[in-house]
Amino acid sequence: MSARASIAHINVSPEGGVPKRSVPSATVTELGLAGDTQRDRRYHGGPERAVCLFALEQIQALQGEGHTITPGSIGENVTVVGLDWARIVPGSRLELGDQVVVEVTRYTSPCFNIKSSFSGGDYSRVSQKTYPGWSRVYARVLRTGDIQQGDRVRLLDTP
Repeated sequence: MSARASIAHINVSPEGGVPKRSVPSATVTELGLAGDTQRDRRYHGGPERAVCLFALEQIQALQGEGHTITPGSIGENVTVVGLDWARIVPGSRLELGDQVVVEVTRYTSPCFNIKSSFSGGDYSRVSQKTYPGWSRVYARVLRTGDIQQGDRVRLLDTP
C-alpha cells in the first residue's frame, strides 16, 4: 500500500445502472450512497452489497490493454487509488475518509450491462473466477457518514 491511499472518484447513477457518474462527495448509508439507484435489486444493492469498490490502478491497466473502461463505467461507487488491490478480499475492512467504515462481503460478478467498457465486449475480464485479483468488490457499511474525492482510505484489517 502506498503512503497515502485515497478516494479517486465517487460514482452514482440516480436513474440506476451504468455508467455511474462522478460526484465530488456523497453520504454513505447502510444501503449505499445517497443519490445512487440500482435497477435490478436481485443482484445489486441491499445491505450486503451496499457499496461497490474498484481500484484506479486496475482501470488504468485495463485501459492499457485497449479497453474503454473509465471510473464508474462498470458500476463501482468508490474508485480508490494507492491500495494493494490484491489485499482487498472478503472480510477486509476499509476506512473511507474520517467517518465511513466498510467490510468487503464478496467479489462482484460481472454482467452483460458492462460489456461496452471492454474490447470485444469481454466483460469476463473483471471476473474473479477467470482473472483473480481483477474483480470489483461489494461491501457492507459498518459506519455511515460522508465521503469526498481525495479523502484518505485505510485498510484496517484483512482476514
